[in-house]
Amino acid sequence: MFDNACMKSVTRFDGKVADYAQFRERYSPEVLLPRLREWCGLHPSWTIADIGAGTGMLSDIFLANHNRTFAVEPNAEMREMCRHLHSDSSLLHIADGTAENTGLEPSSVEMVSAGRAMHWFNLDRATAEFQRILKPGGWVAIIAFGRTQTGNEVNEGIEDLLRQFSKDHADTHAGYKVYRELHHYFPVDFRHEEILDSMQMDWNSLHGIVMSISHSPAKTDPVYPQFERDLYSLFSRFESNGTIELQTRYWINVGRFSRA
Repeated sequence: MFDNACMKSVTRFDGKVADYAQFRERYSPEVLLPRLREWCGLHPSWTIADIGAGTGMLSDIFLANHNRTFAVEPNAEMREMCRHLHSDSSLLHIADGTAENTGLEPSSVEMVSAGRAMHWFNLDRATAEFQRILKPGGWVAIIAFGRTQTGNEVNEGIEDLLRQFSKDHADTHAGYKVYRELHHYFPVDFRHEEILDSMQMDWNSLHGIVMSISHSPAKTDPVYPQFERDLYSLFSRFESNGTIELQTRYWINVGRFSRA
């Protein structure tokens, strides 16, 4: 059973899945797999539980390593898109579940992963569930990748627009402090790395990625036309040869729970 906070998190991506699947920043196997192999001993024989899997972008990293992967996702539109995008994969199993109640068997996976989703979880209940489904000595990998809140004027301009036009006028990265506190939750063999980079985007890609963000107004929202005009004005102000540059960051974190 969902509480109100969990239900709000589940439904906030309704209507955004197509943009999410097409435009969201992709995780790189070349960046992640060498680190997961070195730090955790990630092996193709492992079973992975990817929590809050969305359309399966982080799951794709484990599929590239030939891991049996459970994509646990509570949003029905996300699950359907994930199923469509992975219709030819025998290694991916899509499950209707939450971080707090995955529906997976106890001690059934060697690694629990979560991508751009940890800030939506009830951490106390989620970490208890992670411990339940992990085999003894299992690993947790929390990996976030996307635009930075600050770093250049385009990133900051997008953040200002989202804050201005979101229904609660909230800092869209307010929940991200969880990624800075992960060492408290998974203290054994904890490793952390941040990688700054940038990406070039044309107008169509910028519009798509911003519309995939949960805080952006839906196209049916009365404020959407003004939001789109302001976003295009931001793009026009900074574009060069038809593209703008966004700064990006990986937050890569792995660890294990304290030993009993």
